[in-house]
Amino acid sequence: MIIEVDFNSDEALYLQLCNQIIMGIATSRFQEGDALPSVRQLADSIGINMHTVNKAYTVLKQEGYVKVDRRRGAVIAVDVDRMQTLLELKKELRVILAKSSCKNISKEEIHELIEDIYEDYQ
Repeated sequence: MIIEVDFNSDEALYLQLCNQIIMGIATSRFQEGDALPSVRQLADSIGINMHTVNKAYTVLKQEGYVKVDRRRGAVIAVDVDRMQTLLELKKELRVILAKSSCKNISKEEIHELIEDIYEDYQ
């Protein structure tokens, strides 16, 4: 598993980890049932604190991307609660679209961006 963090980024390290794992799931680099490295292994390989990795795994668990198995550790387990996910996505998109509207970005430009980005996940 290749996960890299940008120590110069303004984004918190645990969020970088979360986002990379979510992107890995979306691009099929990580599959349902795949075990993630242990907290200690991932912290050592990246060179960060174990608490940072633990926080990332906790957030991923809370958001329904992983489950914790006593024997296997953190395992990819995408939440099947589509309706809740759609509601959360709608809330986030409202803000993004409002920002876009303020910057005079057209509906067509938004659709084009979505198509470009979505191609990466198929």
